[in-house]
Amino acid sequence: MAAKPQITRAEYPHFLTLSTRWMDNDVYGHVNNALYYAFFDTAINQYLIAEGGLDITQGRVIGFAAESHCQYLQALAFPEVIEVGLRVGNLGNSSVRYELSIFKDGETFAAAMGYFVHVFVDRETRRPVPIPHSIREALQRLLPKQ
Repeated sequence: MAAKPQITRAEYPHFLTLSTRWMDNDVYGHVNNALYYAFFDTAINQYLIAEGGLDITQGRVIGFAAESHCQYLQALAFPEVIEVGLRVGNLGNSSVRYELSIFKDGETFAAAMGYFVHVFVDRETRRPVPIPHSIREALQRLLPKQ
């Protein structure tokens, strides 16, 4: 089996701090695997709303999840504070690939890593549209420095 990747905090320009909840633990005593995707989704949408002006209730353009992946490196559990690192791996015309990692509070190496692809679509037609300017500007700030 290949060695686990060593993803560090320094690789991410943006973080969202969250607390695990009592209900997050499964019968095995750790955060259920499906919730890692909820942590990713929360970090992405919080950023889009706060930094890009995404209007999730009335906006003409919305983001649909097209693909996601998570690799689990360490168990998380309640009660624990976690930090979700967010960066952009690829920025297209109507889609974006976010790269995310989850860190235990104060830990250098990630407990999980993954990606999430959004396609921006017209709210009414559900057809892909160019990423709105304000959102694109916010996403560009998460691209790796060249």
